[in-house]
Amino acid sequence: MKIFRISLIIAGFFLFGYNFDLVACTNYLVSKGASTDGSTMISYAADSHIRYGELYFRPATDWPAGSLVTIYDRGTAEPLAQIPQVAHTYQTIGFMNEHQVAIGETTFGGKEELTDSTGLIDYGSLMFLSIQRAKSAREAIKVIAELMNTYGYASSGESFSIGDANEVWIMELIGKGTEMKSDKKSKALVNANKGAVWVAMRVPEGYVSAHANHARITQFTLRDGKYSITDKDWDKLYSADIQVIYAHDVISFARQKGYFVGNDTDFSFSDTYNPLDFEAARFCELRVWSMFNHINKEMGQYWDYATGKDLSRRMPLFIKPDRKLTPRDLMSFKRDHLEGTELDMAKDIGAGPFGLPYRWRPLTWKYEEKEYFHERTTATQQTGFSYIVQMRNWLPDAIGGINWFGVDDASTTVYVPFYCSMTAVPHCFAEGNGDMLTYSETAAFWVFSRLAHFAYLFYDRVMPDVREVQDALESKFSADVASTDAEALALYKANPDDAIKFLTNYSTETANNTVETWRNLSNFLLVKYMDGNIKQEKEGKFLENEYGYPLSPKQPGYPESYKKQVVEENGARFLIP
Repeated sequence: MKIFRISLIIAGFFLFGYNFDLVACTNYLVSKGASTDGSTMISYAADSHIRYGELYFRPATDWPAGSLVTIYDRGTAEPLAQIPQVAHTYQTIGFMNEHQVAIGETTFGGKEELTDSTGLIDYGSLMFLSIQRAKSAREAIKVIAELMNTYGYASSGESFSIGDANEVWIMELIGKGTEMKSDKKSKALVNANKGAVWVAMRVPEGYVSAHANHARITQFTLRDGKYSITDKDWDKLYSADIQVIYAHDVISFARQKGYFVGNDTDFSFSDTYNPLDFEAARFCELRVWSMFNHINKEMGQYWDYATGKDLSRRMPLFIKPDRKLTPRDLMSFKRDHLEGTELDMAKDIGAGPFGLPYRWRPLTWKYEEKEYFHERTTATQQTGFSYIVQMRNWLPDAIGGINWFGVDDASTTVYVPFYCSMTAVPHCFAEGNGDMLTYSETAAFWVFSRLAHFAYLFYDRVMPDVREVQDALESKFSADVASTDAEALALYKANPDDAIKFLTNYSTETANNTVETWRNLSNFLLVKYMDGNIKQEKEGKFLENEYGYPLSPKQPGYPESYKKQVVEENGARFLIP
């Protein structure tokens, strides 16, 4: 099971710190008391230039004794190891299981010397394995910690969002580097620092949190046996009072490495293992600020911090929203491009004449030996998939868990409700239907990607049409939930299998209809906006004259701001004498 990977050692120098390809993914965490209906929610955006949008599905399985599970690196698909499988694994759909346990992540990198070249469990495997093996968020934290301690941690620093129907937790962790020594019994070389240091904190009731590629846990309650425990106190894990769980050596290891001196009560996980700098604030914390700013009127005081101008006053880890939230709220937050701020991506010169709030990579660039950057907003073109997971404790697990799942750019996707008990994924969202290098006309990812790419050409013209259909679909799905729940619950009381079949059919039909609607919308938009024209239409029907010939299209040209720029940069070159 022990595999040394030279490629990982080399890659470690690029994985840690702020490699800008890793400034990806944004998570929100919502406690029961902060949602309109008492549900818990977490969200995740898998932002990657090589991540394909598909809905993972693993049925519940009883495994024969001696079964092994292969661990693959999430970033490269490299096989890392085979480890023993547990006797039973739970059904999962996406990163949510049949017991309404869900997980999301963002990578923060951290101190580069803390990579473990001998680790066998990467962050992606921790996600998959934890929800296959845990019936609660707390149990998932324990699974993650024990897997890292047993097999070693193979990735860089990570923040996890972990939730169940009752509570949500943020867990932050990083490896402990590689220090080889001879094992007394086997005489083999082993890593003396195997495992990771970590802290997990429960989001207080009525509060929300978020993270976006930078460690956000600073000080925390130290071991007191009532509110806080270490991994030496797993027997107290399920005490309702416990709000903080952490690795017993998270502080002592920092002292050993020379990262921290002073009183234990002053220890900050983030400041120690992932120190803040301009890039961390501007590319990462600004996305957290954007979400917080939508729901709390006091966030203006942290603008200078989030934009990297003043790092002395950090944003809080948790905030109390001014209003309670719905899944639709989180969907809208996923679509943020810093609208309404001085950094609105649709307003500067990079937006071009059609207000495009995207900048093609790389994120940083040089001109005349000076380095510049593009803003990193929550909504981004390279999203493979994103979701809002909703967990509801007043319903049976089979009905209570909904994975609101969308593929490609969050701004141009539609979040489709997939119930956690469904027994199959529709073909349009299923694994193996196309991939990042293989186009499939039946795959939701390619249908949504094709429309998004067209929208990028004439963004401010096309997006009103896109948003109209998007809003209609998501409004309908949200309205459907109450009646779908009620019908499923009635069936469940008589026969749970009938309820699960009903929910599978509902989610499958909804997904298929959504993809077909989006395909038709894509065709309609191509006809309407072809060649920079805007064909005249009314209620989705293109207008003709009395002889059946198309009416002349509109040609709105360019905005005044663009004309001004052309004239100022070219003088009289285009002036008609």
